[in-house]
Amino acid sequence: MKDKKLKILLVDDEPDILEFMEYNLKKENYEVFKAGNGKEAIQKAKQIHPDLIILDIMMPEMDGIEACRALRDLPDFKKTLIAFLTARNEDYSQIAGFDVGADDYITKPIKPRVLVSRINALFRRYHSEPNVKQEKGNVFTVADIKIDREQYLIFRGEEKIELPRKEFELLALLANKPGKVFTREEILERVWGNDVIVGDRTIDVHIRKLREKIGEERIKTVKGIGYKFDF
Repeated sequence: MKDKKLKILLVDDEPDILEFMEYNLKKENYEVFKAGNGKEAIQKAKQIHPDLIILDIMMPEMDGIEACRALRDLPDFKKTLIAFLTARNEDYSQIAGFDVGADDYITKPIKPRVLVSRINALFRRYHSEPNVKQEKGNVFTVADIKIDREQYLIFRGEEKIELPRKEFELLALLANKPGKVFTREEILERVWGNDVIVGDRTIDVHIRKLREKIGEERIKTVKGIGYKFDF
């Protein structure tokens, strides 16, 4: 993973936090760039094409939620890792972040070992092969849903639907074994990984968004256990 330097764009309006993160990440051999607000982050991201963007939520000019939404609307950043940095632990902040395509959350105050561990874990998950087995190379079809893993796209009939990374991986996991009930623990392990702490609410948010996009009838709740893809 460290053969080539991975690029990280840090975005925060507090210079002390930027310097702190920059120092610790450079020690890990990451190539680090900085921006002070969302607008500057978008401009810099277009120039350097980072592997990971860490966005503070509360910033002037353009906050992290707006910046993430704008980046996900650009084709070059559909698959770029984006993590939010925030001191706010309220559910609504996390829901808003995942709704616009966040991959993870890092909370303040930041401890160096935790910061490095979370970032290393993010790169391990997304630079390794997914756990979902493929059919027909990178494309497989279940019922009226076609899933293209290479392009991170799904098709329902003639309709093309683009999903944030986590929603896509959750759908790919469930749809690859239609009828199988995946427990919440399995979903957390397969989609988020054992080294990232997320709650049941995170799964519920992603399931709700998927149902809105592909239909209520496709993903069934198995009460007290988890979810399955119905066909």
